[in-house]
Amino acid sequence: MAPMGIRLSPLGVAVFCLLGLGVLYHLYSGFLAGRFSLFGLGGEPSGGAAGPAASADGGTVDLREMLAVSVLAAVRGGDEVRRVRESNVLHEKSKGKTREGADDKMTSGDVLSNRKMFYLLKTAFPNVQINTEEHVDATDQEVILWDRKIPEDILKEIATPQEVPAESVTVWIDPLDATQEYTEDLRKYVTTMVCVAVNGKPVLGVIHKPFSEYTAWAMVDHGSNVKARASYNEKTPRIVVSRSHSGMVKQVALQTFGNQTTIIPAGGAGYKVLALLDVPDKSQEKADLYIHVTYIKKWDICAGNAILKALGGHMTTLSGEEISYTGSDGIEGGLLASIRMNHQALVRKLPSLEKTGHK
Repeated sequence: MAPMGIRLSPLGVAVFCLLGLGVLYHLYSGFLAGRFSLFGLGGEPSGGAAGPAASADGGTVDLREMLAVSVLAAVRGGDEVRRVRESNVLHEKSKGKTREGADDKMTSGDVLSNRKMFYLLKTAFPNVQINTEEHVDATDQEVILWDRKIPEDILKEIATPQEVPAESVTVWIDPLDATQEYTEDLRKYVTTMVCVAVNGKPVLGVIHKPFSEYTAWAMVDHGSNVKARASYNEKTPRIVVSRSHSGMVKQVALQTFGNQTTIIPAGGAGYKVLALLDVPDKSQEKADLYIHVTYIKKWDICAGNAILKALGGHMTTLSGEEISYTGSDGIEGGLLASIRMNHQALVRKLPSLEKTGHK
């Protein structure tokens, strides 16, 4: 009598193996796809004028797309700023006092611009950190969609995607720079600004002037739509400064550069940075240096810092330290901005201002 046993046919063995492979595939396919995407091997290719949402999985973002959205956000915020100012119904109120004792003003223009800018950026890039000057009311949120088109002027300067980890990105929004001047109807000083910092370094900057509809943008190491002027006066410079602190700068500047030095009081950090550049706007004054001597918020200066850096210029504290756009929302020690000048030599010339900035 033959021994009892089980005999498996080749077909049965094949079916069993296929079932096992199917189970393993479902268990590990999601894991492997996630790992591959970290190395740029998964998902649809980004690029062109209408790429996919790079930040959808929280992995990477394309700075070229962020530039396109930042320009659109600054313009749309500027539309709100202009509309409120022209309506002459500002609903002006004070948020408190600045360190210098002046009213820190806020208007409907600040609030409505902030909402448009914040939610446009947040909808397009939900996984990046966004810091903004004004409070974001969660009960007043809205979804503002982006059509995912990158403008031709950006594509011309930046031909390929520039991807960075989403977790390394910090966005700084100033929905209305120069609010004090805005309430005084001094429109030329007013700007809306967006800046993108990567690992604390300013990389992408947008400054928009709502009332002349001029927009300057730049990405460090990749391109810009604005440029430096042909020449600057380093011996007897024209220095643009805050309207509220012009006196203390003037005294030191005259001692440093001589009596031919010109001090230009102005409102808004965005306006002051544009004063150093070749800007085709008749309302824009021209300066050789930008000096600020007291505490200042990072959303005021980040966009200008990025643009200057992209053009080979510098923005530092008065003691020559680079500014990090992480952590606290302000810097002590004032700032010095220049382009096509020996920046460190300027720092050494202005020791008295450095001491003033830390008071």
